[in-house]
Amino acid sequence: MAARWTDGLNGRALTVGLVVATVLTSAIALWLGMSLYDRHETEMRRQDILGAARQSALNFTSLDYRHYDRDSGNVLKGATGDFKKQFTAQTAQLTKLVAENRSVSEGQVLDAGIVRSDARSARVLVVADSKVTNTAVPGGEARTYRLQLDLVYRGGRWLTSDVEFVG
Repeated sequence: MAARWTDGLNGRALTVGLVVATVLTSAIALWLGMSLYDRHETEMRRQDILGAARQSALNFTSLDYRHYDRDSGNVLKGATGDFKKQFTAQTAQLTKLVAENRSVSEGQVLDAGIVRSDARSARVLVVADSKVTNTAVPGGEARTYRLQLDLVYRGGRWLTSDVEFVG
């Protein structure tokens, strides 16, 4: 009788041990999976922010008097808040100035880096070059811009809410 009782105890201990091991393994796998998912989401948000900032800077530094309505429209598509209001308010004056001077600016983003970000906002520094031609400089002039862009997440997109020239 003692042998049977011991066999039962060993069987129960083994079963309990397997259940505990299964629960622990499942918990660790779940934790690792959630951690990996969080890292992936963070990296995707980072790429989305940088992509939006690069495009906004490119649109802002690439304006052509022959297509100014389209080019300024591209700036406004990626804009929101005070930046959008200010750019919209200046569009009529800029359209006239750009046309009179036959201004063409061909921008190129050299680098961009996130200063800070969370799920709803970000600040990005962007370095861009452009070649500017106009009636005063028909051969063109190279310009380098260091821009600080503030972005907000609205309607499923990152939009530029402020642009400042820095350094």
